[in-house]
Amino acid sequence: MSVLKVVEILSNSNDSWEDATKKAVKHASKTVKNIKSVYVKEQSAIVKNDEVTEFRVNLKITFEVN
Repeated sequence: MSVLKVVEILSNSNDSWEDATKKAVKHASKTVKNIKSVYVKEQSAIVKNDEVTEFRVNLKITFEVN
């Protein structure tokens, strides 16, 4: 039987929501092992001078607990 745990984290990127997601997984994997999936709960962006300057994601990362 496998046991799964979920943690919620926030991440941002100047490039895209996809990049913010990849950064979050890469950073989380430094301390969280056995990541199985990621669920993007929310997406938002910061706008300055009529331009999108930052993409933000709120993620739920699921990992297996041994």
